[in-house]
Amino acid sequence: MNDAAPAPTPAPAPRKRARVRAPELIGKGGWLNTGGKELTLADLRGKCVVVDFWTFCCINCLHVLDELRELEEKHRDTVVIIGVHSPKFVHEAEHAAVVDAVERYQVHHPVLDDPELATWKQYAVRAWPTLVVIDPEGYIVAQHAGEGHAHAIARLVEELEAEHEAKGTLRRGDGPYVAPEPVAGALRFPGKALLLPSGNLLVSDSTRHQLVELAPDGESVVRRVGSGERGFAGDSFSEPQGLALLPDGKVVVADTVNHALRTYDPATGHVETVAGTGRQWWQGSPTSGPALEVDLSSPWDVAWWQGRVWIAMAGVHQLWTWDPEAGTVEVAAGTTNEGLLDGPAGEAWFAQPSGLAAAGDRLWIADSETSALRYVEAGDEGYVIKSAVGTGLFDFGHRDGDAAQALLQHPLGVTALPDGSVAVCDTYNHALRRYDPATGQVSTLATDLREPSDAVLVGEDIVVVESARHRLTRLRLPEEAVRVDAVAHRTQRAATEVAPGTLRLDVVFRAPAGQKLDTRYGPSTRLLVSATPPELLADGEGAGTDLFRELALNPEVTEGVLHVSAMAASCDDDPANEYPACHVHQQDWGVPVRVTTDGAARLPLVLAGMDDEG
Repeated sequence: MNDAAPAPTPAPAPRKRARVRAPELIGKGGWLNTGGKELTLADLRGKCVVVDFWTFCCINCLHVLDELRELEEKHRDTVVIIGVHSPKFVHEAEHAAVVDAVERYQVHHPVLDDPELATWKQYAVRAWPTLVVIDPEGYIVAQHAGEGHAHAIARLVEELEAEHEAKGTLRRGDGPYVAPEPVAGALRFPGKALLLPSGNLLVSDSTRHQLVELAPDGESVVRRVGSGERGFAGDSFSEPQGLALLPDGKVVVADTVNHALRTYDPATGHVETVAGTGRQWWQGSPTSGPALEVDLSSPWDVAWWQGRVWIAMAGVHQLWTWDPEAGTVEVAAGTTNEGLLDGPAGEAWFAQPSGLAAAGDRLWIADSETSALRYVEAGDEGYVIKSAVGTGLFDFGHRDGDAAQALLQHPLGVTALPDGSVAVCDTYNHALRRYDPATGQVSTLATDLREPSDAVLVGEDIVVVESARHRLTRLRLPEEAVRVDAVAHRTQRAATEVAPGTLRLDVVFRAPAGQKLDTRYGPSTRLLVSATPPELLADGEGAGTDLFRELALNPEVTEGVLHVSAMAASCDDDPANEYPACHVHQQDWGVPVRVTTDGAARLPLVLAGMDDEG
């Protein structure tokens, strides 16, 4: 044992950073949350700027909005967060829809509406969400893709504050955010609805963090449940969504941003947490166990089916179940890979499942990011996932007819109808659609519904949650479908041109300052690669622990999508700290590629840091 006093640890020298001038922020849709002012980077000089490239359909983007709230508050006099809204779906390019989303998700910073992806292209962004940090002198100093980077950005901001305070280039004071005027009304961006045994309607009033019980007219407020402020204690909620009636008369609530399930007893008004810890699930966390000890991730809808509550776990592209009698939760279907892949439940892929409806021996699923209608049914060897409508992440539109060629656009709700068919809330098409399993046909029941997110049967009527009109709308189920001109779309992201032969895939990850990769329990990184169509890759698919991979492209396939999932765990690099804080960084990319003779032989995807070879 050495009793000598330890030598003082020298202060770390400032890290040298690449000096890349940030491109200007431009977008045809203009600025929101600025009081009408058009912002430029010159207006932001002297501030630490975090540019958040997001789109409102993306659950990972919504997670990042929540991750940034603490940073936004703590460093409000030195940091300006700028949201750049970069649409995937056609509906997301509508300015009014972006205005709605900024209010719906309580975005309290300026947002640039970039419907043509002009700024996205200038910053060479490849994935939603992506965060870019710009220093007070207007230079890019870091880029991060995916979730889990808030701690690293906070550390970088502290370094930038100290560095530029010393240089005299830091400007403190209020930022350019101007709050919009609040709007009155019984509901504000309601999510889901439920018919109670009393005949009243229970609605998740998501933006106001409450449940609202309405009289049978769908308008008169009977009572409100919840404080109306974000919270997890007592009867508070945080952006609640799905509702399902349990056999004992209680209602189970998907408390989405609290990553939990709660129950509400209409008889007593009591609210209780029954599943989840309030923390978001990350790769490597338990996937089964006592319900109150297992993390969940953005549960979006719930349904009672086959003696359990099934959960559309949008945040990890899976279905989970909660067994109220045993008090346990477990994964029921999905691998966490994002995409559309049918088959045995444990091998299937989903993409942000957001709506559930039980109907006899089937559980219907609105799989929003693949614009698909899917279902679970029991097979001889367990549950099997099948698709009725939809083909994948990048094809969407409004087309009726045979299900094999029909198109939806980001559906959020599904409702079983008495005749065995299902109604689909085709959210971004502002329509109510119908799929008939007996004929395999898709039709349109109603249009001019503003972002319908759920629907419930009330007698011979169907009551639709018009989320962006902040109301419930009662429709008589039509005997004949509405005729709609067919429209088909593909996402407007340009394909990356790659050279034939071998493609070097590099996931760029630089551990944040003061941290190192956590190798205490084995490899701290994970890389999973696959392709659509699978034939695109002759070699290189599958899982591994290196963040690089040599991919052999099939010469007979000239275009497709590379699916890349990466994870890295880093911990505080302080030998004196017995229990260092650790953080998980993860992102899924779907990269459209086109094989051309003059394409690139290297595909860099930035998870965290800067691409030194770029």
